[in-house]
Amino acid sequence: MSTTSGAAVQGHVEEGWGKVADAFRANFDGDPGEAGAACAVYADGRPVVDLWGGLADSAAQRPWQRDTIALVASTTKGATAICAHLLAQRGELDLDAPVINYWPEFGAAGKEEIPVRWLLSHQAGLPVVDGPLTFAESCAWDPVITALEAQRPLWQPGTEHVYHSVTFGYLVGEVVRRITGKSLGTFFADEVAGPLGLNAWIGLPEAEEPKLATTEYAKPFTLEEMTEGMIATMGLDADTVTRWIQAVWGEDSVQAKAGVLGGAWADPSVFSTREYRAAEFPAANMHSDARSLARMYGATVSEVDGIRLLEPATVERAIEVHTDRTRMHGLPADLDLPANRSFYMSLGFWRSCPPMPLTGPKAFGHPGSGGSIAFGDPDAGIGFGYVPNRWSFRIGEPRASSLAEAVRQSL
Repeated sequence: MSTTSGAAVQGHVEEGWGKVADAFRANFDGDPGEAGAACAVYADGRPVVDLWGGLADSAAQRPWQRDTIALVASTTKGATAICAHLLAQRGELDLDAPVINYWPEFGAAGKEEIPVRWLLSHQAGLPVVDGPLTFAESCAWDPVITALEAQRPLWQPGTEHVYHSVTFGYLVGEVVRRITGKSLGTFFADEVAGPLGLNAWIGLPEAEEPKLATTEYAKPFTLEEMTEGMIATMGLDADTVTRWIQAVWGEDSVQAKAGVLGGAWADPSVFSTREYRAAEFPAANMHSDARSLARMYGATVSEVDGIRLLEPATVERAIEVHTDRTRMHGLPADLDLPANRSFYMSLGFWRSCPPMPLTGPKAFGHPGSGGSIAFGDPDAGIGFGYVPNRWSFRIGEPRASSLAEAVRQSL
């Protein structure tokens, strides 16, 4: 089948799930339309939607294939959180224990009482690294860990929150490494991707490079586009959103500094290098297809081919919202944001909220810069994955939201 734009769409959709295929095809004709993309849904452990289409590389006119993978950016954080909760489920990680129980050097500079759960909920006060760090040091891992050990929190840990856009992966990943002796990427491969047969890696092997889709940009990231998207999706007035974005995301803000990791990622060209793809950044550089994301989350809420990653009690603990208890760091004192309209975060997972509507009130997952998203819904037994290679920077990404709405209508 094809879209009105002529993009070829392939795959299968079970009876009753045709609305998802309709939404997927419509995305190619939107603004910006897809270059290439994939979408998959697991329901009660079975694949019911598996679609792909368009171009993996527009310049080369290379079609998107069944096994095409793409960079999914912060959608990686959900996979990293699953790894942590696996260890908690096995009794190897106590989420309420101080981080220093597993990583003694972490306790410097006033961090000795930070519990593991605050790393997962972005409440530890460590969104930035003072640096300076080089890109090579970020790939080497240990220099960033040493910097985080010396870093003083930006606020009294546990009293505020803000998105730890890059450091999240190092913080959670180092705890996993201290417990298991394995890097986060290796642990993910051994305990999640391998058993489930996923086409997904945190640290991409060179042999998988031919499967990789080329990232294309609809237009450069701008605060104006981000602000417009938030006004359209969050049910907040324009003045509130504008002040919020300027304070938290503007030039010289904490979030602006967080994204460059002490200078290591100040040059955005590093993201297109083999070195970036080969390194393990558990917050940001998983490469996957949509089928694997849906299968992974499907196995957190049901059994998939005899494998269940997270038991129901583990999921209940993992999805308890934490950012409704603390104020967002950097907000003007007179600005009040409802938690579920801004950053509705549990222990490593976003929860369903107006900026990121999923399929139900207990749904949990993580979006990625550019548009990708993956989530599970324990009430509906759903695992969902969506992966595009044409990146746009919109909150409440319309392409992903239209697919999630089609899933809701199909339940």
